[in-house]
Amino acid sequence: MDGFPGLRMRGPRRAAGAAFVAALVGGGLMAPGIHAQAATGGTGDPHLDIALRVLAMTPLIDGHNDLPWQIRIHPDHPMDVEAYGIETREGGHTDLRRLREGRVGGQFWSVYVPVSAMETGAARYQLEQIDLALQIIENHPEDLELALTADDVVRIFRQGRIASLLGLEGGHALENSLGALRAYHALGARYLTLTHNAHLDWVDAAVDPPLHGGLTAFGREVIGEMNRLGMLVDLSHVSDGTMSDVLDVSEAPVIFSHSSVRALTDHPRNVPDSILDRLPENRGVIMITFVPSFVSQEVRDHGLAGDDAVGPAPRATLAQVADHIEYVRDRIGADWVGIGGDYDGITTVPEGLEDVSTYPALFAELSRRGWTEDELRKLAGENILRVMREAEAVARRLQRERGPSTATLEEVDGVPAGG
Repeated sequence: MDGFPGLRMRGPRRAAGAAFVAALVGGGLMAPGIHAQAATGGTGDPHLDIALRVLAMTPLIDGHNDLPWQIRIHPDHPMDVEAYGIETREGGHTDLRRLREGRVGGQFWSVYVPVSAMETGAARYQLEQIDLALQIIENHPEDLELALTADDVVRIFRQGRIASLLGLEGGHALENSLGALRAYHALGARYLTLTHNAHLDWVDAAVDPPLHGGLTAFGREVIGEMNRLGMLVDLSHVSDGTMSDVLDVSEAPVIFSHSSVRALTDHPRNVPDSILDRLPENRGVIMITFVPSFVSQEVRDHGLAGDDAVGPAPRATLAQVADHIEYVRDRIGADWVGIGGDYDGITTVPEGLEDVSTYPALFAELSRRGWTEDELRKLAGENILRVMREAEAVARRLQRERGPSTATLEEVDGVPAGG
């Protein structure tokens, strides 16, 4: 279906010129259904007009949204996609109407599995979350479609739907099995966050003192097999040592699906300059998150103070998120930055970025700061599409060179699982 069903426009886009818009649509560069609004006039804010024009021509691809988790834990209808109802919701951060208002063109849906699931079977939990995410997509074929490649994302966007990708959050769901990794990839998973907030047998997380110093030998086997599959390696949640080890061994670009920069907010989940400086060589991308304690030092400090905190809790702001995005551009360039909001995975949000409808406001702010349309297109989706295409090319090469790895934790690291 042409257009964005159910979209309630907050304001028509800036006139781009009828001939220009017709050329974009005729050439397949603009999503159907958007061109009419793009040609009818302005919002009254030239920077918002620029943002809307950019997002009409380039898919905004967010690296991390936890809607599947919210459906799983819904107090009245747990795991019931239909009962949750994502067409128009009053609560939460995400529904189809707000995704359309936010001009989202591609979304990595996080299929998160808590570390506690290891006690009863993390793989079963993971399969349930993948099934739940696939139900979300399959129940809304006019709005969503599963994407497995970069070309899929572009095609789906041009057809007026939101390209939906799956991202596994937590390598514990592998249960130390490369066969499980391959099975998840076959089900549609296109990135793996190596761990969450706990060390695994083969990789260190960010929030505790190091256990392995980064990756173990089996951890390097995991990275090699991910490269062979074309599954993106996600370094959000891992330790600095793990970040460095992965950059040493990965043959494909990496991502940080939802992290910000440590130079502005001193949080262990953020990325230090020493790692940022290596991203251009790897050709990876850091997708800046909106988590308040990751983007505001004031929020971080207030949280650390606990019961000793003085005064009301401060709020993070859209401007602070923009500061993190600009920091990456100014330090290493606009080719290595993207967006990973973490909506529905956080309980508080920055002022001005209350839900998925607000992305255009962030792009408008960057335009006010002097970002060019080329830079905004890179931020929106061109950078992560490049990463996906390069990872796909690496996978094609490696699949010609070698077959699936048969490595096991016990064989490679010489210790039993859990040891």
